[in-house]
Amino acid sequence: MHFSKSHGYKIITQWLASKGHKPFQFQEETWQQIHLGNSGLVNAPTGFGKTFSVFLGALISFINEHPKDYKTRKKNGLQLLWVTPLRALGKDIARAMEEVITELGMSWQIGIRNGDTDTNERQRQKRSMPEALIITPESLHLLLAQKGYPEVFSALKIIAIDEWHELLGSKRGVQVELAISRLVGLKYQVVSKYQVVSSKYQDKNKQATIENQDVSSKIQDENQQQTTKEQTTPNSKPQTNNLIIFGISATIGNLEQARDVLLSSLSSYNQHSPSAMPFAGGEIITAKLKKRIEVESVLPAEIEKFPWAGHLGLNLAQQVVEIIRANTTTLVFINTRGMSERWYQTLLNLAPDLAGALALHHGSIEQELRIWVEEALHTTKLKAVVCTASLDLGVDFRPVETVIQVGSPKGVARFLQRAGRSGHQPGQVSKIHFVPTHSLELVEAAALKEAIKENIIESREPRFLSFDVLIQYLCTLAISEGFDPDQIFHEVKKTYCFAEMNRDEFDQLLLSIVSGGAALQVYDDFKKVEVGEDGIYRMRNRRMAMRHRMHIGTIVSDPMLKVKFVSGGYIGVIEEYFISRLEPGTVFTLAGRNVELVMIKDMTVLVRKSNSSKSIVPSWQGGRMPLSSNLSTMLRRKFNEAFNKPKDVELQVLQPLFQLQEQLSHVPKADELLIEQIETKDGFHLFVYPFEGRLVHEAMAAILAYRISRIMPITFSFAMNDYGFELLSDQPIPVDDSNVYELFATENLFSDIQKSVNSTEMARRKFREIAVIGGLIFQGYPGEHKKARHLQSSASLLFNVFTEYDSNNLLIRQAYNEVMEQQMEEFRLRQMLERVQNSKIILTFPKQLTPFCFPIKVDSIRENMSSEKLEDRIKKMQAQLERGS
Repeated sequence: MHFSKSHGYKIITQWLASKGHKPFQFQEETWQQIHLGNSGLVNAPTGFGKTFSVFLGALISFINEHPKDYKTRKKNGLQLLWVTPLRALGKDIARAMEEVITELGMSWQIGIRNGDTDTNERQRQKRSMPEALIITPESLHLLLAQKGYPEVFSALKIIAIDEWHELLGSKRGVQVELAISRLVGLKYQVVSKYQVVSSKYQDKNKQATIENQDVSSKIQDENQQQTTKEQTTPNSKPQTNNLIIFGISATIGNLEQARDVLLSSLSSYNQHSPSAMPFAGGEIITAKLKKRIEVESVLPAEIEKFPWAGHLGLNLAQQVVEIIRANTTTLVFINTRGMSERWYQTLLNLAPDLAGALALHHGSIEQELRIWVEEALHTTKLKAVVCTASLDLGVDFRPVETVIQVGSPKGVARFLQRAGRSGHQPGQVSKIHFVPTHSLELVEAAALKEAIKENIIESREPRFLSFDVLIQYLCTLAISEGFDPDQIFHEVKKTYCFAEMNRDEFDQLLLSIVSGGAALQVYDDFKKVEVGEDGIYRMRNRRMAMRHRMHIGTIVSDPMLKVKFVSGGYIGVIEEYFISRLEPGTVFTLAGRNVELVMIKDMTVLVRKSNSSKSIVPSWQGGRMPLSSNLSTMLRRKFNEAFNKPKDVELQVLQPLFQLQEQLSHVPKADELLIEQIETKDGFHLFVYPFEGRLVHEAMAAILAYRISRIMPITFSFAMNDYGFELLSDQPIPVDDSNVYELFATENLFSDIQKSVNSTEMARRKFREIAVIGGLIFQGYPGEHKKARHLQSSASLLFNVFTEYDSNNLLIRQAYNEVMEQQMEEFRLRQMLERVQNSKIILTFPKQLTPFCFPIKVDSIRENMSSEKLEDRIKKMQAQLERGS
């Protein structure tokens, strides 16, 4: 029967028609692929029904299998596993699914499983799994840590990975890869229960082994015959015994690679398992639908010729209030949690009438309040929400009319994702207002508009050889059913992340969890797993197992302390490093409230309400995102248009700034690198403008300083932003036409990085995260987490031990690799240097600070001053420079 004539297809299309809808072509294509038993990746703009493309496909498949009793069939076992990166998405997806199930009159149960799921619900799920389970990657691994987990997944037909572009390139994405490898292994791998793995055991029972191999061979022959009988041409009938995996993704630059990473475990099973159907490679189903996006920049009345980061946005807050008032509901995206607190207070001060209609949402606000905000957005009780990336992903806030982005989002994909929160329906226009936090960010706004027009979207690079996540996964399997190392090695090798891992490396990981490895054999705490006589690896120690279950998860951040009122009532969480610097009596802001620190007791920050008008805004580490490679390319291109009758309104209003920059120095074109040398009372400054993002600039500043110091002994201090970096010295800096290209050469880059940057210290810091994920460091039981400095000292001790006594340790190697790839962005750094070699280097010697270098200079003095003193000093500097120019 042709798919479009199937019973399930008719039921679903009739239901959609009753609501005045008809399926998009990409949805029907997805349904057909699911019907045929194929896997793939769905790519569509936000708000076009990506969720329904897979969910309704699962329902069509189920109805086709049970056409007569699909409504009444109950307790069918887990049919659809829906993996989502955010807890906040779970409720929204469940709500949408339950609405469909109810209207179709079906008996499917929809379950949610994440860190917020209560014990009673978990027990209910254990007794009887719902047909659809919405789960986070961490909770999926917790399911794999339960006894009898193979039975939980025995009926599973479809795995959906929602927002795959968000998980790809992170360690949570590696968790998903590993979980899929196990579920695919359970479905397809023919492992005879008679097979004996331990060589020692095999020697004792040689004859039995030979007999059992005959049995196993016979089983495989029978399965092969059965499979051959069942196989038909792809278009003739559905292949319902396949495990189907579908990713759901917004647009990214490397969709094919994203598909390959997701489906890697499936791709080779037809060669190894007679029960698996042929794998076609996986479809990429792209919606041929254009999402119209309108970007409107909020322009300041007067352009600052000497801009500095952060403050300009707040000066435009009145215009933001007017946009909020003009729309039914608005999301105001702020890049950091600290700034979101300041914006919330500023908007309320400017518009007290918005009290009760304006809310704040970020990851450090307690969960109940966040859930209330999400519900209130659905029901339009709120007029606006000031939020961070906590509301980036696909929660379907239908009423949101417009979005405001404060400050550059630093990436095209992130900007599109946020824009898509408005007009979250097919055919509607997504409207986003861009509020610059300093004048030069208007160039980024113009660059974003151009990138959207040309559809230039960032790629997400997958992770390779994340051994810490693999160690954690092996311990997870050891807790539940135990694992056969040969079987798991073959499964893990099929993942994209571990395709290059060899058996020696895998055996080193096994040794580390059984005996502590080469360096830690004398410590019992590192002997977690035992090898049974049957060759199966199991974790029998209950205390170890409990500790491991508590720490499944790969997001390692600075320790968070709960914040509570002395009188009772939980407000949120704050990072230890911030609160440890405050004295009792200090007033700070959290969740939009001013509170006074009373004391810290039992890892809880006790506070009382404060009416003080002045307060400290918390800073959370890791809030600053670097400029993406794509956006930096577009940014450099925009400077070509600076004086060439620009069409962009942003570039038009920046003309006074560009003219002053050209008068004092130069405005670099896309094929030029500008270097400014300026002498002030602070010393001798060298400003360089690659426009490659702060991480590349941080590494380049260190390398350049090292290379200059080889010419003559000289010391530097550094400062950098996304546009460029500064070297400051107390003596003239020997950079001129004779050596400048050599200083930016790609030769010996790797060794110069090693010599110029304290890569050992950076790797030591990175190793802390790896050690926690890999289970080498226990973070403590709930309510008694170890302090950050204790964690760091434990990690440092292990780092030293491994470096000295186990020089080939895989986790040490991983730490250095992650420093190079993520913190130093070595690949991008090399590309930048190659570009510079083919560019014209412009050396200028301005008599004073220029518009381009001013924000970098401000960042260099920001560290040692309070925000009020800093603002006063900057205003004086600006006034002096304006007079000088």
